[in-house]
Amino acid sequence: MKTKAKRKKHSAAFKATVAMEAMLGIKTVAQIAREHSVHPVQVRQWKTVLRERMPELFEAGGKQGEDTEKLVCDLHRKIGELTVDLDYLKKKSKQLGL
Repeated sequence: MKTKAKRKKHSAAFKATVAMEAMLGIKTVAQIAREHSVHPVQVRQWKTVLRERMPELFEAGGKQGEDTEKLVCDLHRKIGELTVDLDYLKKKSKQLGL
């Protein structure tokens, strides 16, 4: 009975490097795949993802900025809640003599 081979998990940096090599077109997809020990179809998929998402990098005030602002607001709200909780617990511990 054959055992299943474990799937390789590649980092985002590795995928970007391979996709960029494919985008440059200096080597064929097959050569790049052989050098990096991945399947040529995978190289083409990463190349397609890179080509489709590249414009997002140059958008002014893109979605990433909005996400960052929302995260900062949520964190400030959480800090406020924790500060109120801490003040309440300090007050109650003094009342109980702890």
